[in-house]
Amino acid sequence: MLAGVAVCTALLLSFHRSVPNRVGGLGSLLESFLPWLGVVVVVLLVLALVRRSALALVALLLPVAAWTYLFGGLLLPAPEAGADDLVVVQHNVSDENTDPEGTARALVRAGPDLVALEELVPPALEVYAKTLAPDYPYRTVRGTVGLWSKYPLSGSRPLDIKPRGIEEEWERGLRTVAHTPRGEVAVYVAHLPSVRVGAGGLASSRRDESAGLLGDALDAEELRRVVLLGDLNGTVDDRALRPLTDSLNVAGRGLAFSFPAGLPLARIDQVMARAGTVGALRTLPATGSDHLPVVAQVSWD
Repeated sequence: MLAGVAVCTALLLSFHRSVPNRVGGLGSLLESFLPWLGVVVVVLLVLALVRRSALALVALLLPVAAWTYLFGGLLLPAPEAGADDLVVVQHNVSDENTDPEGTARALVRAGPDLVALEELVPPALEVYAKTLAPDYPYRTVRGTVGLWSKYPLSGSRPLDIKPRGIEEEWERGLRTVAHTPRGEVAVYVAHLPSVRVGAGGLASSRRDESAGLLGDALDAEELRRVVLLGDLNGTVDDRALRPLTDSLNVAGRGLAFSFPAGLPLARIDQVMARAGTVGALRTLPATGSDHLPVVAQVSWD
C-alpha cells in the first residue's frame, strides 16, 4: 500500500503535464500545488519507518528523486548579488489595504531599483505615489498597475491583455522602458485574472487567455533585455503560464510562497526575465495586503 502510494506520487511529480486539464482544470490545479507533494513524501517516510517496511522505503526513493529534481535547486544557497544586478520588488498591494503608507515604506526598506504594484485604486494610489516619490522619482501607472523606478522611464503604454467576456473597464497591464546603468530594459507589469476553485474544479479560462495575450506581447518585444513583474495568479509550474515560461527565465533559488499572506501556499507573484537570470527570490514581511511582497535580483547576460 505505502509503496504503491509512493510510486503514484513519483508519477504525478514526473508526469504532471500528462494530467488532463479538460476536466475541471485538474492539471493546472495539481501544478499549482506541486511542491506540496513533498509533504506526502515525508508522511510516507514516517509511516514506512513505523511499519518497518523495506519495500516502502525503497519505493520512496522514486518521489524523493523526482521532488529533488524539480525543486531541490530552489533550496540551495543564493549566489551573491552583483553590483550591476537589477533589484526588483513585486507586490499586489490589495485594493482593501488599510495602510498604504506603511506598505510603501516597507517596500522602500528592501532597497529595490524597481517597484511593481497591482490593485492600485484611489485614494490609496495617491498615498503610494507620495510615499515612494523621494526614493523613486520616476513612475508610470496604467489602470490598476504601476511601476516606480530609480531610473528614467520612457515609452510607457498600456498592454491589451483583457480577456473576452469582461465588459467593464479593465486595464491591468503596462509596458515601459527603464534606462538603467546597464542599458535599456523593457519592463512589463501585469495582473492576470483570478482563478477560482469550486465543485467543478479550477475555473481559469480568463487567466489562461490573458496569459496568452501577454505572451504574444512579450514575443513581439524588440528590446533584448526584458523583465516581467506581476501577480500572474498562477505558479511557474502551471502549464497555463507556458506562454511566459517558455520564453522567459524564472527564479532559480527560493520557493517564496506569496499567497495567501496569512498562510502562504503558492507563489503567484512572479519575477521573470529574458537575457538575464533571476537569482534568489524571497518574500518580504507581510503588509496590509493578502499577498506577500517578493524581491529578486536580475543578473544580465
